[in-house]
This record gives sequence, C-alpha cells and structure tokens, in this order.
Amino acid sequence: MSGEKNNSVILETVDQNLVININNKRPEQKEEAGEDLSNPILAPYHRTLEYIERLPVLERTKTVCPECKLIVDGIIYRDGENVMIRKSCEEHGMTIEKYWEDYDMYMKMRDYNYYGRGFDNPNYINKGENCPYDCGICERHKSHTGLANVVITNRCHLSCWYCFFYAKEGEAIYEPTRDEIGHLFHVLRTQKPIPANALQITGGEPLMRSDILEIVGMAKNAGFDQIQLNTTGIILGENPELAIKLKHAGVSCLYMSFDGVSKRANPKNHWEVPKTIDACRKAGLGVVMVPTVIRGVNDHEMGKMINFALNNTDVVKAVNFQPVSLVGRMPARLREKQRISIPGAIKLIEEQTDGVIMKEDWFSVPYVGGINRFIEALSGEYKYDLSIHFACGAGSYIFQDPDGKIIPITRFVNVEGLFEHLQNAINEMEGKSKIERRVVAFRAMLQIRKFIDKENQPKSVNFSKLLMSLLMKRDFATMGKFQLKSLFLGMMHFQDEYTYDIKRVEKCDIHYSMPDGRVLPFCTFNVFPEIYRDKLQRQYAIPSQQWQEMHHDWTYASDKYKRDVKALEASDVYKKAYENMNDYFMLPVNTEQALINKSAKHQSNTARNVAVQMAAAGAGQSGKEEQHAEEGHGHSHGAEAEGDSCACGGKCGCGGNC
Repeated sequence: MSGEKNNSVILETVDQNLVININNKRPEQKEEAGEDLSNPILAPYHRTLEYIERLPVLERTKTVCPECKLIVDGIIYRDGENVMIRKSCEEHGMTIEKYWEDYDMYMKMRDYNYYGRGFDNPNYINKGENCPYDCGICERHKSHTGLANVVITNRCHLSCWYCFFYAKEGEAIYEPTRDEIGHLFHVLRTQKPIPANALQITGGEPLMRSDILEIVGMAKNAGFDQIQLNTTGIILGENPELAIKLKHAGVSCLYMSFDGVSKRANPKNHWEVPKTIDACRKAGLGVVMVPTVIRGVNDHEMGKMINFALNNTDVVKAVNFQPVSLVGRMPARLREKQRISIPGAIKLIEEQTDGVIMKEDWFSVPYVGGINRFIEALSGEYKYDLSIHFACGAGSYIFQDPDGKIIPITRFVNVEGLFEHLQNAINEMEGKSKIERRVVAFRAMLQIRKFIDKENQPKSVNFSKLLMSLLMKRDFATMGKFQLKSLFLGMMHFQDEYTYDIKRVEKCDIHYSMPDGRVLPFCTFNVFPEIYRDKLQRQYAIPSQQWQEMHHDWTYASDKYKRDVKALEASDVYKKAYENMNDYFMLPVNTEQALINKSAKHQSNTARNVAVQMAAAGAGQSGKEEQHAEEGHGHSHGAEAEGDSCACGGKCGCGGNC
C-alpha cells in the first residue's frame, strides 16, 4: 500500500536517562519570562475573583483542598469554551482547575448521564457521608465493577516519574501470595447483582512474577470473561515465547504502555515496542496501547500514535489515551501547562489527523447505556453496565477499508438516533410480559437498518448484522467479533486532588480489590495513597530486608531493565516498525474526505453562530426577566445563574463568551 513514509524517528538523538533507571525524570518545561497569560490555555487560571464569580455555574459538588485534603464545596462553571472547577479552603485559599476543555462537548455528553444500579451486597456498610475518607463500595456507590484491578506486585523494572507507584530503594515489597490473590478474585466474582467479569492484572510490572501463568489460570478458573495484563511489554519482547503461554493461560489482551512514536516522547518503551508487537502477532494476542498524555510532552504525537496502531491493526485493537493525572504537589504554573483534559486531547487528534477523526466522532461512555438497558429489558436479566460519570471517559470506533480509507463509526451510523430509538423501545417494554417484550424488541431491531448508511459503511462490515448479533447473543464473544473489524479509540481521565469531584467517584466502575477485602474506586485508591493504596500495601507488604533474605540474589538494582539502544535500533523488527509505516492520514482517499468533513463542519458552525447571534438579539428585546425566569436555571444552555447575572450581564444568548 502506498503512503508517505515516516523516517524521522530514526534520526533522533538519544536523550539522557534512557538506558538505566529508565524514564525517572520529569521532562523539563522552562517558564519563559513575561509569559503571555492571555494564552487561551493559561488564561482561565488567571481571572480575577470578581470575574470568575460572575461566570455561569453548571454544577455544584463536593471536592477536596489539594493542600490539606479537607472536604470543601466545588463549583463547576463555564469560562468561554472551557469548563472549570473552583474550590476554596479557609486555610489555603482558592484553587482553580480545568475540568473539561470544551463546553459544547460537556453539555452534549452530560445529556447521556444516568445512574447505574450499584451493589446489592456492598462490602462496606455505611452511607458514605464522609466520602472519600470512609471509602469502600458502600450504599452510596452507583455503578457495579466494570473493570477490576488486582495488584500482584509493586516491583517494576522501570522508574517512571509519573507512575502511581512502584517499589523504590528501601521500600517494602508488596507481592500477595496466590492464596491471597485467590481471595481477591473471590470477592470480585461474588458481587451482586453483577459479578465482576473483566479483570486487569496490574502492578508494578506483573510480568516480574515468576508465577504469572498460574495467576492468569486462577483468574480464568474464577470465571472472568476478559483478562487484561497491564504491562510495559518489555519482558514479552525479550521473551516472545511467554506471549504464547499467556495467551493459552487465558490472557485476553495486553494493556500496554505506549507514550508516543518518537524516542523523545516515549523514553519508556519506544525501542522495545516493535519486539513486543511482533511477539504478540505470533502468539495471536491482542494489544491495547495506553498513552499517558501530558500537554507539552507528548500531546503532539496522538495522531502519530493512532497511525502506528493503524499500521498494526492485526495486533493492536485499541488506543486508550489517558490524560495525565497530576497527583501530588507541583508548581502551579507547571500544572497549568501540563494539564490536558479529554476534550483537549480530542481536539488535538482532530488537528493531527487533519480532520479525518473529528470531535463529533466521540461519545462519552454512558452512551452505550441504551444498548445495555435494551438487552436487559429484552432478557429480563441484569447485564454488564457502563454507567460511569460522563466526564470520566469517551470513545469512538474507526474502521479501515482495504484502500486505507479511515471511516469513523459516525460516518455511517446515526449514533444518537439509534440510541434514542433503543430508549423508546425500552420505555415501551416496561411492565410487559417476556413475550410482549420480545415482540417490541424484534420490531425495534427490524428498524435498526434505517440508522445505518450502507453506502458509506466500510466494505468489510455488515454493521446492521453485527449489531443485531450483539443485541441477540449478548456476550463478550460477539463484542470481540465487532472489535476485530475496528480500532477502538478511548479516553479515560483519572482524577487528582485538583480536579476531584465526588459525583464522579460515586459513579466510578474501575475498582481495586484490596487485601483487606474492600473494593475501592480507582480515584480514591490512587488520589489518597496515604489513606488507602500505600497504607494498605505497607500493612500487607514484606520489609525489604526480609524480602532479600527470602530471595538471596535479589536487589532493587537487579530488578531494573538495562537497555542496549544500539542493538535494538539495529534489529530488523525495529526498522520495519518505524521506517516502513504508512501515513494513513496523508493518503488521498483520506485527505479528500477530510476536506468534505471540514466544509460540512464549517457550515454547521456558521449556522450555529448565526443562531447564537439571533438569540442574543432576542434576549436584548425580551429583557433579562425572561432569561432568568426560573431561579438558578436561567442560562440558555442549562447553566445555573450565579447571583443576578452571568459574565455578560444576563444576556445569555451570547453563549457566555463575554
């Protein structure tokens, strides 16, 4: 297949700190003298308090002071295109942080927010009044476990500066026995009404355990349908036969770190990824690439990461971007410069793919709730449900034709219309007998075809048949067939002390199984390590001296990977992976479509701007009373009016961009 080749990676020089103690230094970002605070990225952090208090409020929540961790009130508000969160602590003053970098996307995603059913058997008996400081899966929690994390070691062969945790020199080693791990699996599989069925085995680096195959086998026998292995992939690249053994043991896919295509963006495993991909290709083991995205460090390579995945779709099934969680103290200006949210990343992907993948192609995770509820209404049984908070995650599917054409799912499926159609069927099924529900469901499924544009769907996909099969069979195998024909693009933004929103925590469905029997939301476990993660793991860990006595040849240094850059760059698999890539976004079949997309988007934006201006003119005619007729809910886009007016003096038709 023809396409523009990308040889630039090979020409880079090797930065320091890439051979031993790999990736343990934060990349430098120098603060420039007289930095322009009117820069749209920095400006929302530097408004006057008077200005901020006039901006329209969208939500109120509880959050924490990032300094003392005191529970305080949080206000989520609109600042131009940005959605911000502010909080005030009596001792440490005001903190302002970006929540989402696109107001329109925020409002679109919020429409699909809904509550899940939580747990019939919460493993922590309280009502969560002191959330997040009395945390377990309690009566307040509103989502079942969608993905369970079980930590099997805190040892790691790398030393990444942004990592949530790994055992540093002199620290105790947390490595639960297989019996203890079996208990963690049991806790997850006995949850009601929906046992955890997707598991991520994580660390540290889980492949450092010599009994990893036995642990995977235990997970399979416990009944988990999907077993992910969270790894850098480096050990598999060095030991390709292990990939085959893991596949046979029951691993569904690797959840593999991948922070960029270039050496500079991805010092963690740039050199080793080609060998890992090759090992997984031979083993028939799928890979989910997981970039941690940091503004100013590797955010410029998101399009290249997707392109790398498109060059390896026989192995790579998804790219799941994770905007960095800035846990811990750091200088305010550095935090402002490195912060990137889900919409911020999505808009950069649109730029970097030249409009082939657009902002409008993405949906928040709860969008799929319509499919889940349809299946439940049809079957009369509780089903796996993704009811997380709309601001936690987003995704899209893209398909690839034989000629290299990239087709996002929204080009041939009316996604919003389809979900509305399914919801109408759900409403109709309510209160009916099983036979009557099936009649309604069958009638609804016959109409699914009208939401699918057959002329524009990928040549290799009969989407209506795939969707009908998914709705009828309702299992992971059917979903797997769908994913074999597509590349999933995901976003998952975990919280930190600055962005913390307790409404998000109580809907979290990514959970950690703890050694004391509790199950915790991800953003409690990792944001408050001194209370949960580190405290519990120290309690159940083995002191380093005792660990050394048990493992005579072991030292912290012996765990660390040592890289031979020259040998890796000289390998054929490395050269093939990076020198011979097609640039799919530059193929004529995609650039032509991108121009059409841009033109359609420009026309849509123009029409929207005209409508906004007309609304503003109308607001001036009808007066402020009509704008704020309903106290606290007068903003034209659903924002809550703060006091007497929003920033534009009450003329909300301007969209708040005053």
